[in-house]
Amino acid sequence: MTLSQPKADLQRYLQSARDALLWKLEGLSEYDVRRPLTPTGTNILGLVKHAAGVELGYFGDTFGRPFGEVVPAFEDDAEANQDMWATADESRADILALHRRVTEHADATIAELPLDAVGRVPWWPDDRSRVTLHQILVHVISDLQRHAGHTDIVRELVDGAVGLRSGNENMPPGDRAWWEGYRQRLEQAARDAG
Repeated sequence: MTLSQPKADLQRYLQSARDALLWKLEGLSEYDVRRPLTPTGTNILGLVKHAAGVELGYFGDTFGRPFGEVVPAFEDDAEANQDMWATADESRADILALHRRVTEHADATIAELPLDAVGRVPWWPDDRSRVTLHQILVHVISDLQRHAGHTDIVRELVDGAVGLRSGNENMPPGDRAWWEGYRQRLEQAARDAG
């Protein structure tokens, strides 16, 4: 039996969520990574940009560890939802470089602080703003996995690509005809029930 190492375990799940988000960008054009495919504008590159903001806030501001650069999309006076999409002037490379710098900053926070280190989430209500690094790791993992699920759906809408991560699609085998038959069965079940 292998003994658990809580911080390493949490960091592995955090990295898995990061990897899942970034993998969904692979092989897509600039247009397709930016395409808003839901009524609220959800798009893959925007989710990656948002994830950078999540980590920046929770592993930076919460523990008094400033990032060291101004990121306009994450400032208090930013346009609503500015963190959820990339402007025409922001390249994929820009967003990925920002994401990399932010995750390096987050990883340094995680490495340098014990799991019971206390921080304060300034945008949470006072009665629950006092947190530990352990709580924030769990919170951020949950948030990034949620957004990884969003990217799964958006990517499928873009080009039909699905799966958990590169090399492990985690999907039943089936060609296009099998999936169309499967989808038709689900549609029929929904109609029969409704």
